[in-house]
Amino acid sequence: MRPCNVLSSLILLLTFLFTSTNSEDPYRYLTWKITYGDIYPLGVKQQGILINGQFPGPQIDAVTNENLIISVYNYLREPFLISWNGLQHRRNSWQDGVEGTNCPILPGKNFTYALQVKDQIGSFFYFPSLGMHKAAGAFGGIRIWSRPRIPVPFPPPTGEFTVLAGDWFKMDHHRLRRVLENGHNLPFPDGVLINGRGWNGNTFTVDQGKTYRFRISNVGLTSSINFRIQGHTLKLVEVEGSHTIQNSYTSLDIHLGQSYSVLVTANQPVKDYYVVVSTRFTRKILTTTSVLHYSNSRNAVSGPVPQGPTVGITSSIYQAMSIRRNLTASGPRPNPQGSYHYGLIKPTRTIVLQNSAPYINGKQRYAVNSVSYVAPDTPLKLADYFQIPGVFYVGSIPTFPNGGNAYQQASVMGANFHEYVEIVFQNWEDSVQSWHIDGYSFFVVGFGSGQWTDNSRARYNLRDTVARCTTQVYPKSWTAIYMALDNVGMWNIRSENWARQYLGQQFYLRVYTPSKSIRDEYPVPRNALLCGRARGRHTRPM
Repeated sequence: MRPCNVLSSLILLLTFLFTSTNSEDPYRYLTWKITYGDIYPLGVKQQGILINGQFPGPQIDAVTNENLIISVYNYLREPFLISWNGLQHRRNSWQDGVEGTNCPILPGKNFTYALQVKDQIGSFFYFPSLGMHKAAGAFGGIRIWSRPRIPVPFPPPTGEFTVLAGDWFKMDHHRLRRVLENGHNLPFPDGVLINGRGWNGNTFTVDQGKTYRFRISNVGLTSSINFRIQGHTLKLVEVEGSHTIQNSYTSLDIHLGQSYSVLVTANQPVKDYYVVVSTRFTRKILTTTSVLHYSNSRNAVSGPVPQGPTVGITSSIYQAMSIRRNLTASGPRPNPQGSYHYGLIKPTRTIVLQNSAPYINGKQRYAVNSVSYVAPDTPLKLADYFQIPGVFYVGSIPTFPNGGNAYQQASVMGANFHEYVEIVFQNWEDSVQSWHIDGYSFFVVGFGSGQWTDNSRARYNLRDTVARCTTQVYPKSWTAIYMALDNVGMWNIRSENWARQYLGQQFYLRVYTPSKSIRDEYPVPRNALLCGRARGRHTRPM
């Protein structure tokens, strides 16, 4: 080959490498207007919180690695924030949208979130994170699709449906907030909703013989739910980003904050069927229905609504233990296991988190390891970035329960980047707990009754458990997870029971590295809102 041809080839190669490594993933731009509006979810007029006039809010669709630019305009009379249940915000806890990371969007103001669904697929949802706003709406579904060349372990369904289900109160969010702040727990819910509506308020239309995907999230405030479709089986295919072994169920328990995908084949005689959601483990079972409508059906739903499980725990535990990861399926990348297998790594640290329901100063509070979280006047992430003293200190919550008297604190636990931790959720109360960790997907390695001990590890599933972001803990039981701390930032760990979260059952995990490289964490956004003791500071220049 002549020298000029060699030089030309080299230039072409360098050009290709440069453009390949510096090209950005696609962008999607959304504009959301947050307003009050009248809603009638249980037949009674209520003040709801709408997004672009919608309750629930608009669906978010994205493909792995795409960027979402979401401009949020707050037309409420109170501060507002949106958070993203299950999005990991790689290197970017600045976008998490909770009070420990972000200043609220004040009335009449706006903020633009810049999110990337980096190396993620699956079913998730967004919600308002401040002031019991979740009890008024402003939540919606998130679907992250696999890239076209990444195989999915089931044939493309004919269609998809998002199901946002959960308990609901007729009392407005202002009054519910006052109930909690006056030192009381929430009253019992008034009903259950499916996509913002009550009894037979939604219709899912299907063609006989075709298969459909239902993405189901429990967006309620206080109750686990059970989902079922009259006469049809549910084939589980995905849990919060993990493709699963495709077991079939007649009904599925979905605990607070959890999301599941199931395939439903319309293989029954042509008619209409009930889609049923009911509460689990509650003294009174609340039920609501929608309609699965065969497109050529002339027969409306009829007969009794199919009964589901009620207060029994055993069937729920067996179901939870049957949910396994599909080890032959790709995730967001072709390699299904990534660079390691979770069960072959020895954790460097064990953290035990015990929930409790203490009274502090005569008022009902909720706590983790005897610490009941109270928000400081400045978001923790901003205080950490600007090194503002007196806002919080690392280690203000112990890593093991100590049995001491409960107290209130802006609780922050320290951890190091690249640690591999074992976290045990220990529950001595009589209710099912549900725990969520922002910024991460973790492996649920074990469930057990009674006291967790070192010997409990012999019961762990170290081969094919699912990775997810929300897990339940059964009464007087424990749940153990493994988690690789590969995402620097200030991350919220919370109860998904909104009364418990609001009154202190949460804290923040500060995953730290001394590195200032954007390889490890992005700098403060140029448009970051500044409040509290961070007011008057400067972000990066435009």
